[in-house]
Amino acid sequence: MARRGEAGGESEDRRGAKRKAAAEAARDDPGDGETGSGAPEAPQPRPAAFPPGFSISEIKNKQRRHFMFVRWKQQQRKEKLAAKKKLKKEREALGDKAPPKPVPKTIENQRVYDETIVDPNDEERTVRFCEQLSTVIPNSHVYYRRGLALKRIIPQCISRDFTDLIVINEDRKIPNGLVLSHLPHGPTAHFRMSSVRLRKEIKRKGKEPTQHSPEVILNNFTTRLGHSIGRMFASLFPHDPQFIGRQVATFHNQRDYIFFRFHRYLFKSEKKVGIQELGPRFTLKLRSLQKGTFDSKYGEYEWVHKPREMDTSRRKFHL
Repeated sequence: MARRGEAGGESEDRRGAKRKAAAEAARDDPGDGETGSGAPEAPQPRPAAFPPGFSISEIKNKQRRHFMFVRWKQQQRKEKLAAKKKLKKEREALGDKAPPKPVPKTIENQRVYDETIVDPNDEERTVRFCEQLSTVIPNSHVYYRRGLALKRIIPQCISRDFTDLIVINEDRKIPNGLVLSHLPHGPTAHFRMSSVRLRKEIKRKGKEPTQHSPEVILNNFTTRLGHSIGRMFASLFPHDPQFIGRQVATFHNQRDYIFFRFHRYLFKSEKKVGIQELGPRFTLKLRSLQKGTFDSKYGEYEWVHKPREMDTSRRKFHL
């Protein structure tokens, strides 16, 4: 019993000495919250720091995960604001020698180029197309429809001895349809129009077309329906082409798509001849052929395109 008490006493003395030495060392060390004079220092705020491989999604606790996410967003905003202020000071220091501000990348300015995009400076695209088409078809005139119904326009055209009426439909300033009515007794064809290109949009285009009557080429109109459509196109042009003008209008049918091109011959030598596109160009797809002049209510249709019934085979064509 006495031996145990002595051992315990020696242990208590050693512990007291260690605590005393630690307290003296703490008073002498000014780096752990106290100065050498014993005055405590204000605690320094530690910035939020996340380890490199830290992922908030790995935190299982929902509240803790939300707290850490908010903290991470605050840290990101502070870093972004500091970088912005630093860049602003650098630009102010450089003055006029500062590089131009970079254009921010957005989905809009990185949009994939589309050929059908309309130039905002070209608001009258359909009107310009009609004007250029009138230079291709001799003795043609351009009139504004101004919302008039075709039933009122057709009698006026007949009274003025017009032989054909062409109506260009548009959607958002882009031509998307063409109605061709042969006067005075028809027939009337309705086409869907696409891939319209004006002269300024054609690469390596030639000079403006002359007033000479062009030669007309109708290619691959083989069926009875195709012959009817081909004759309607041929009736738009005089049957006495002026070959001195070296101009040719081509209606090429391929898989029931009618491609229109307007070219000029270029004689390079006695044996070599080239062509130069003048424009405009467009593509037509026949939607219906109606007997007589245009009549959407009581008109009798010779042929109407019905995709579900007629386009069952990829090898069957109608023109």
